[in-house]
Amino acid sequence: MADNHAMLAPSLSPAVTILGDDERSGLPWWTYFNKELLEIEKELLFRRCWQLVGHINDIPEPGDYLTLDVVGERAIAVRGKDGQVRCFHNVCRHRGSRVVADSRGNCKAAITCPFHGWSYNFDGTLRGAPKSRSLPKLDPQEHGLVPVEFEVWEGLIFVRFAPSEQPSVAAMMAPHMAEVGRYRIAEMKPLTGYDSEEMPVNWKAVRDVDNEGYHVPIAHPSLQDLYGRSYIDEAHHFGTSRSFAPFNEGESWQGSVRHYKKILPKVAHLPQPNQRAWLYIGLFPNTVLMLYPDQVGFYQEFPLGVGRTLQRNAAYGLPDQSREMKLARYLPRRIDRVTSREDTQLIIWSWESMQSSGFAGMILSDLEAGVRSYHDQLRTLIPVFNLEDEPAPGAVETINATLMKARGAAWG
Repeated sequence: MADNHAMLAPSLSPAVTILGDDERSGLPWWTYFNKELLEIEKELLFRRCWQLVGHINDIPEPGDYLTLDVVGERAIAVRGKDGQVRCFHNVCRHRGSRVVADSRGNCKAAITCPFHGWSYNFDGTLRGAPKSRSLPKLDPQEHGLVPVEFEVWEGLIFVRFAPSEQPSVAAMMAPHMAEVGRYRIAEMKPLTGYDSEEMPVNWKAVRDVDNEGYHVPIAHPSLQDLYGRSYIDEAHHFGTSRSFAPFNEGESWQGSVRHYKKILPKVAHLPQPNQRAWLYIGLFPNTVLMLYPDQVGFYQEFPLGVGRTLQRNAAYGLPDQSREMKLARYLPRRIDRVTSREDTQLIIWSWESMQSSGFAGMILSDLEAGVRSYHDQLRTLIPVFNLEDEPAPGAVETINATLMKARGAAWG
């Protein structure tokens, strides 16, 4: 099998980082199993880093809303009567119930809590409460929904539950805008609903498989047939990463790949190299944008426990009802479904191996520099990741807090 890897792996390009001998090991095994560490990850990575809720065109009309649950936090994005999108905690000020119970929908006149009927305007202000004479005096502003920090970038809505050193989404994505801006994401409409899948693994095991293309030639026949000969991974930098996958020249042997390459229409607003290529942009810590000529999608992972992860995804496209574009959009999703099943198996195997006495740690290839650079960002933000040996029970948070005081800038 090693000989096959050497034969099929793409040649090193200038974008590939050459790892030194001291950079070829991944995170220590204990970091995938420690419950105390997971609580730190929830706070520093999932509450203080940007999380993608959805697209502004998921909520086009006044009263339309979309929700997101992340590590115990609940957000709602709602379109106001003035056309503006705003984000709040999905938490009623009365007893803490969800003010909307569904993942998406429309509130006709107001956001009304299903528990006791407290209602809120779409700008978050308190509208009223049943039997108000039984309650203390309520102020519409003071007792309105609690805002959540949010940012709309290229039509995508991001929220952040706690203040952070992490730069804005726009600042992190600035190095990619000359390329990404050509896709016109803000103009796109939903092509799918929000799908989700639970996996019996630690969330970092998902990121590890996704952060490198070294496994594509062996593990993903369809992707290898589509673009495996010239796939390029670029290391994480300043909170983002980039992978570029130009289509292989010539005939393809996989049916879905062959038909996709044949029927994909020209997309005039994209530069020539991107007309026949898939582009992936990773946004730290857990979101990936998939930019295809025919559509744009995303997927993201959230920890449900040390060994439980939820992956969420959706897709968007520019208005185009032509038969060719409809088929061109169907075929990549079919290829991605197969790829996702293949990746899920690899992720589970990797997760299982870390629990084995025969696993001595990762040995990274130069083609896996994306894994190393991602781990380096984790080590910077949460310095206890640098410890090879697991701390004593109850000591992880204290040690990490001490190390954080001594570290330099976490972003830069």
